[in-house]
Amino acid sequence: MDGPERQESSSVPGSGPVRRRFLGLCAGAGLGAVAACERSASAHRSAAPDARLPETERGRPGTADWRIGSLGAPDAITGYADRVSVTPGEEFGLSVSTTAAAFRISALRVGWYGGKQARRVWFSPRIPGRAQRSAGILSATRTVRADWPRTLTVDTTGWPEGAYLLRLEAESGHQRYVPLVLRSTHGAGRTVLLHAPATWQAYNRWGGLSLYAGSDGSYAGRSLAVTFDRPYDQNGAEKFLVYEWAAVVLAERLGIPLAYTTGTDVHADPGVLAGATAVVCLGHDEYWTPEQRRHVTAARDAGTNIAFLGANTCFRRVRIEASDTGPGRTVVCYKSSYTADPCFPARPALVTTDFRAAPGADPESSLTGVLYEGYPVDAPYVVTAPDHWLYEGTGVHAGEGFGHLVGVEYDRVLPGTAAPGPLEITAHSPLVCDGRRSHGDSAYYTVPSGAGVFATGTMRWVEALMAATGDGSRHHGMDAATRAFVTRTTENLLCAFAQGPAAHHRPAPRPNAAQVYGTASA
Repeated sequence: MDGPERQESSSVPGSGPVRRRFLGLCAGAGLGAVAACERSASAHRSAAPDARLPETERGRPGTADWRIGSLGAPDAITGYADRVSVTPGEEFGLSVSTTAAAFRISALRVGWYGGKQARRVWFSPRIPGRAQRSAGILSATRTVRADWPRTLTVDTTGWPEGAYLLRLEAESGHQRYVPLVLRSTHGAGRTVLLHAPATWQAYNRWGGLSLYAGSDGSYAGRSLAVTFDRPYDQNGAEKFLVYEWAAVVLAERLGIPLAYTTGTDVHADPGVLAGATAVVCLGHDEYWTPEQRRHVTAARDAGTNIAFLGANTCFRRVRIEASDTGPGRTVVCYKSSYTADPCFPARPALVTTDFRAAPGADPESSLTGVLYEGYPVDAPYVVTAPDHWLYEGTGVHAGEGFGHLVGVEYDRVLPGTAAPGPLEITAHSPLVCDGRRSHGDSAYYTVPSGAGVFATGTMRWVEALMAATGDGSRHHGMDAATRAFVTRTTENLLCAFAQGPAAHHRPAPRPNAAQVYGTASA
């Protein structure tokens, strides 16, 4: 789940000489991590020369002007694509509504680009604008649909694989994004970045309803199914920018071979996972189908490392269904109303509720190693295993904390539950959630295939990559030392996982859940 963040102070407990010393250590050590990562990337490129972003793309100049200058009113300009993703060279359709006389579109590929963080790969001619009709609703599932006619068809020939922001630019000066992934067809030898459009759509309130609330704001009036046949609310790409963008920029800066896909694509076809060195699930990836979960688990069991850079991952079980506009356009999730789901009771494994809940209970911890526990929370991230390879070069000490890094949702290890493999808690953070004391955990485990799995256990991990930089809008009081720690740890993680099954070249986890939790239940 998710919700509005509370107002938080920008001051961080524990600032001072120790924090400045830590920041300096991380800043210098990070250069070594990047150099090691580049050496590893070069080795993999020699073995699989097609398994990388072409150097001509990585070295191209970026575009400084990629952010939105002015949103304007909600109807100033907005739109949606008729595909969640396409492969390079495929066409997709855009449906756009604007109160302006005309508009243009910039296709902006997210990456490092020497610090510019995006590059414009295409710019449309001037397109006449028109205001489209109001949203419609399917009463049976309270599904909001735009159902606008196609405004234009876009040919992606010459566009490299990657995560894109299509910026709609009205002549009035107002702008909004449409997110699009140019997905990879092969992931062998690459780190696969797994984007989460099903979760983006679950929270999307364009037209007044989402999987969380109806037009009156009530849970009872929420949608039971949502569709990609409508724009996203706010700036058009809020969930991508908060929970995914910074991780993409970092991964591209490291130079490791990358592939790009989405959860809805892995649901339909797991081919991109075959032979992948790693799969990276980004900052908020809550809504999974059973098929997606099965395919990612199979990749782990074949030797692909898995990184979970958020919390609340793989919590909701959904179905991806076709609409009259095409396959894969509808996300179904009945949640607590699961007895109204057409799959109940005959097909319990497909009933759309929480993965851990009846009738087809299958807790997410069998994949992630941790369990989602609560919201909202704001707490320091406290390291318990400073000598773990993940924290190499950070200079962190046992018990050292990083203010506000645990939030706004968190996961934990639950002692006594079956672990998917030998599991080590690397951070154990005391917190209070809704008046109850508990802990948030980061955890690392391995499986017989050699694959390593790491879960940060906090939804703010990706946000912290840009903390105290002025980029992004929600840093929750996290400081530069927290950014340095998270950045170096993420570099260590991605560089190690890019080398193949982590158990083959990194120290084994030291099972410690019983020791960390002792006899206490929290």
